[in-house]
Amino acid sequence: MIDAFLEMMAVEKAASPHTLDAYRRDLAAFAAHCAGGGTTPDRAGTGDVTGFLRAMAGEGAAVATQNRRLSAVRRYLRFLYAEGVRDDDPGAQVDSPKKTRPLPKILTVEEVDRLLTAAEAAAVRGEPGAVRRAALVELLYAGGLRVTELVGLPDAAPRADSDMMMIRGKGEKERVVPLSRHAKRAVTRWRAVRGPSRHMFPAASRTGYLTRQAFARELKALAGAAGLRADRVSPHVLRHAFATHLVARGADLRIVQALLGHQDIATTEIYTHVGNDHLAAVVSDCHPLG
Repeated sequence: MIDAFLEMMAVEKAASPHTLDAYRRDLAAFAAHCAGGGTTPDRAGTGDVTGFLRAMAGEGAAVATQNRRLSAVRRYLRFLYAEGVRDDDPGAQVDSPKKTRPLPKILTVEEVDRLLTAAEAAAVRGEPGAVRRAALVELLYAGGLRVTELVGLPDAAPRADSDMMMIRGKGEKERVVPLSRHAKRAVTRWRAVRGPSRHMFPAASRTGYLTRQAFARELKALAGAAGLRADRVSPHVLRHAFATHLVARGADLRIVQALLGHQDIATTEIYTHVGNDHLAAVVSDCHPLG
């Protein structure tokens, strides 16, 4: 039934291979927990689901991990109920662990500028792989892309005659993101040395394009060249920086939500955090005694 569930997620929900792998791992962990109690996921009750949560908490699993696994279990049990395999849905009766949402790690505008400048300088010097890397980071920061969206870009997505780019994101949903002048220049230069391809960033991988892990390693190396700590820089950190810098400069939150491809505005609201320097400046400019 787990195989049937994963097939349904792939066909009806357009789940990506990465998402399906995560579901498979999470349900395998639940199955192992159920086996310890002498049952199976198909026959699990509310007590088995809550016990799974307690076991994860006891092992020190992060609340985010607990919630992700619980979500997989709930969807699976709901699938069994819809298919008539069982006559109840025990997952619906289990509350999710509460979590506090931490502020995202970001880079300042100056730090992003150092990163982009280092990428451009390496490309101009003709360092191996630098032209591709410059195109990657320019596109990432210009549009706030998810790393999977970036590395899997089709060649036709960035167009020299357009300032916008169509992105196919989670659940095959499409959205439009900006394509800056610097990004277009970096893409044009990369295409010139890359040659024809249906992928923007082709590679000898299972998918035919650059893996997100390979790009993350390149980004760490670029961070060192830019004088930044490598552990502070990742593809998702640049996505966070894109959103935070827009909000800090007055961008409408609904626009940022659309650019990021967030389904829920609550997910985007985390970018409304501001630094102490900005708070001090607002008080100085706006307070009667400022």
